Amino acid sequence: MTISRRSILTVVPAGFALAAGIAPARADDSPRAERFIGKPDAKVTVGEYFSLTCTHCAAFALETFPEVKKNLIDTGEVKWVFHDYPLDQVALTASMVARYLPVDRYEPFINALFLGQNRWAFGRNNDPTEELWKTAGLAGMSRQTFDKALGDTGLRDWIVQQQKADTDQWKIDSTPSFVINGQKYAGEMGYDAFRKLIPS
Repeated sequence: MTISRRSILTVVPAGFALAAGIAPARADDSPRAERFIGKPDAKVTVGEYFSLTCTHCAAFALETFPEVKKNLIDTGEVKWVFHDYPLDQVALTASMVARYLPVDRYEPFINALFLGQNRWAFGRNNDPTEELWKTAGLAGMSRQTFDKALGDTGLRDWIVQQQKADTDQWKIDSTPSFVINGQKYAGEMGYDAFRKLIPS
């Protein structure tokens, strides 16, 4: 799938920037805290292993995930856990920035990055870091926090270590990959195909 180029004004979902600054940071807003959406005790847990520069991950996020969220997550059937699996340095940097946002802004932010992937990750003559900053700024992040995220070598090392652990445990070797109640599946897929993987 080819993600069409869009202006910065269409990258962020409606109301996303307006939500910035409405809630103070919480204890679970640590950059290393688990990032998930859905009912914490849902009977099915799905771990998604993704890279923010992966075009297949972007396709899944934009085409399939909205239906997954509406039909499986919002209904309480599935807890969805996000796992960073950066395939390159640009994706690693984006993952670090995303984790410096409050937990309730994480999922809208990564969706915004997927929507604008062609612009910030692959734009010709663009500085990916500065393009990433534009989206982070719209998400309510200060430049000081953004620069702190970029310089957090401890977080960088932690993401890489988590990625290695996921590779060793689940044999992750491509993105997107999914671990559903302990069973690994790989590849971009439509909603109907994905729904069949969810235990009834």
